[in-house]
Amino acid sequence: MRSDAIFQELQRVFGEASVRPQAICDGRDGIPAFWAPRDKAREMLRYLKTEAERPYRFLYDLTAIDERVRADRGGQLASDFTVVYHLLSFERNQDVRIKVALTGERPSLDTITDIWPSANWYEREVWDMFGVTFNGHPHLRRILMPPTWQGHPLRKDHPARATEMGPFRLPEEKEEFEQAAMQFRPEDWGLERGGEDTDFMFLNLGPQHPGTHGVLRLVLQLSGEEILDVVPDIGFHHRGAEKMGERQSWHTYIPYTDRVDYLGGVMNNLAYVLSVERLAGIEVPDRVKVIRVMMAEFFRLASHLVWYGTFAQDLGALSPVFYMFTDRERIFDIVEAVCGGRMHPSWFRIGGVAQDLPKGWNRLVGDFIPYLRRRLDEYDKMVMQNSIFKARTVGVGAYTLDEAIEWGVTGPGLRACGFEWDFRKMRPYSGYDLFEFDIPTAERGDCYDRALVRVAEGAQ
Repeated sequence: MRSDAIFQELQRVFGEASVRPQAICDGRDGIPAFWAPRDKAREMLRYLKTEAERPYRFLYDLTAIDERVRADRGGQLASDFTVVYHLLSFERNQDVRIKVALTGERPSLDTITDIWPSANWYEREVWDMFGVTFNGHPHLRRILMPPTWQGHPLRKDHPARATEMGPFRLPEEKEEFEQAAMQFRPEDWGLERGGEDTDFMFLNLGPQHPGTHGVLRLVLQLSGEEILDVVPDIGFHHRGAEKMGERQSWHTYIPYTDRVDYLGGVMNNLAYVLSVERLAGIEVPDRVKVIRVMMAEFFRLASHLVWYGTFAQDLGALSPVFYMFTDRERIFDIVEAVCGGRMHPSWFRIGGVAQDLPKGWNRLVGDFIPYLRRRLDEYDKMVMQNSIFKARTVGVGAYTLDEAIEWGVTGPGLRACGFEWDFRKMRPYSGYDLFEFDIPTAERGDCYDRALVRVAEGAQ
């Protein structure tokens, strides 16, 4: 389908004056982008999700831009802040962006949480970072910054460094205020403190806990040993990567992308350099594409091994995590031989890679692949076929495909519902079209099937 077809459809439904194409529409990324009036944006989004032919069911992203210091708007609408909705249609295999121009120091829009449940956290983040209020949001509060934080960090006038904010002081009254703000009050989250004949208990799991494998806090509402509700509290690992980018050059920002996912290594390097290359119109040689894919897939394997081992450990199998971390070290030996670094090599460059592959790389890779295949066969018997593992994962945490799309589930979590969708296949990038591979899927969408898909990805 041509990208201008959806533009014509929106103009027909909402009127030509209500839908304005962005001046740089169909630019470098080829995604159609349209400006919608503030008072019609919500209905336009609802139409795209529920009424358009081959609808845009997936809310892929929701963010904002501080436009106040922009010097050249390139024909775009005037605004102080722009809210950007990024939608995906699986049936069309096409994206669309809806942009809404807002003015003033206290901009606001109506919430779309009743259209997409996944908009809940997105809108909280936009309010937290940019100060855009979403009217009707069920729980609009900070999600990444502490509840007592002053200001909105991704506004351009917010300080980028601690040295710009004056010395830190913590007098006694401020300490008490901060401590009180961190206390969990069930009423703030719509939870009851008790039932007719019992008081509920609220238990903090995390933010530092061996079962979370990261800095995630879960507040559990308990009736005895039964979990009635869970409130996830994220943001403990938020380091302001976007704010750091404001003071970096295109090239010096590359090492920061390593740290977006500390298990991903070059994975986020790849997403970043591909975006910059697309903006700059840079086409890299096929050799670069193949090298990048090889290193990205090595890190996918390394990350999956960490998940595989710790998942088995959490369910009572202690041995696999030791074996799998040993295999991960063998991957890092190859990564170190190629890149010079292990977990954070910062080796990809805009336009290519830091240097060519070293002598002997093919022997290292050729020895490792059959070794890992044998090990994965052993792990399948040790973990996936284990009756205790199955008893604790089959039928647990299941969701349907429709629920997954509503809540913004991607990757193996989406494929575990039987949906054969992988961007490496549907929209090949960086030379993935040069390789033959399958898209593993499962059916039940439960814990076991989500594990099954990841294991199958590693075995290809």
